[in-house]
Amino acid sequence: MSDTRAFREAAIRTATEGPATSSPDERRAAFAHRTADVPEPARALLAKVVAKASDVTDADVRDAASVLGDDRVFELVVCAALGEASRQLEVAIAALDEAGVK
Repeated sequence: MSDTRAFREAAIRTATEGPATSSPDERRAAFAHRTADVPEPARALLAKVVAKASDVTDADVRDAASVLGDDRVFELVVCAALGEASRQLEVAIAALDEAGVK
């Protein structure tokens, strides 16, 4: 395993399993984009983070944080962003492998 892959996996493990305000189940669900398994106030926000992060507004974050708290929302957003980035990276690596690029 490359150092980069090991580092990425360690970062994901820390984000989804490490000490936090939100539960590991919530963070794993945000990472996996299982929106039905994250708290309702964060669902729309996390869907935007995954679909088009540039569409996220201060109001989106404020609305979720008013119910869940800043720390919990931050943790869920980080996990959702890491999950989407990981999925995109895996697709890119697979395409490069298929094209024979090393």
